Amino acid sequence: MPLKIASFNVNSIKMRLQSVINWIDQSEIDIILMQETKTIDENFPYKDFNEIGLDVLASGQKSYNGVAIASKFKINEINRILPFYNQDIIEDDQARFLHVKIENINIICLYLPNGNPAPGPKYDYKINWMKRLIKYTEKIYDKNEPLILGGDFNVIQEDNDCYDVSKWQDDALYLKKTRKYMKELINIGLIDSYRLKYPNSKEYSFWDYQAGAWQKDNGIRIDFFLISPEIVDTLIDVGIDKSPRGQEKPSDHTPIWIEIENF
Repeated sequence: MPLKIASFNVNSIKMRLQSVINWIDQSEIDIILMQETKTIDENFPYKDFNEIGLDVLASGQKSYNGVAIASKFKINEINRILPFYNQDIIEDDQARFLHVKIENINIICLYLPNGNPAPGPKYDYKINWMKRLIKYTEKIYDKNEPLILGGDFNVIQEDNDCYDVSKWQDDALYLKKTRKYMKELINIGLIDSYRLKYPNSKEYSFWDYQAGAWQKDNGIRIDFFLISPEIVDTLIDVGIDKSPRGQEKPSDHTPIWIEIENF
């Protein structure tokens, strides 16, 4: 049986719980990576996911950030802290990272920092976080094990990932340095799964709540699955499901998914 894996920036699991549960069921999702859960671990709705047969692991903080994984298969936690490789940075209290192993697949759920306003401390944090992610990913990749990085990357990679790139020239999501480190991450040996299947398509995963962005389809594609060669060899299909974004009180993101041959 194929394995269907999704990623969804839910923008508050408390506000979106029932719609997320419904979408998992309707879309026949086996594993879902969630970002911006915006809740401490003690308040995460584990029971609701357990009741539909899913194992759950969450790493959260009050009101901001937060990542979680729910799976039909047992989740084996590897790391919930992205290691520090720069001695100038000694702590990071933002919940943005989960590395687990499900079956024999390394899965990293991430919520990469936004970085605005740029320049400034928030942008410096974004770039340092990306550098840490690159070093961590290199170590996993070198083990020659199946690897999936999924989540909200807060990076506009190319012009065709944006409705009008001229409006994002000075934004942290599109700055030259941002895109440079995104390419460095991919060049470890990963593939943007969506672009593998749809190299020229202009489809988006995020639409701002302001200025009628959803109604005008003024979106950007910033949610990705980056996959190693072992996963590329088993890739069946990929997609962006826009339907949740059109529902009442939606997240500003919509789910993305990949389907692979079962390991």
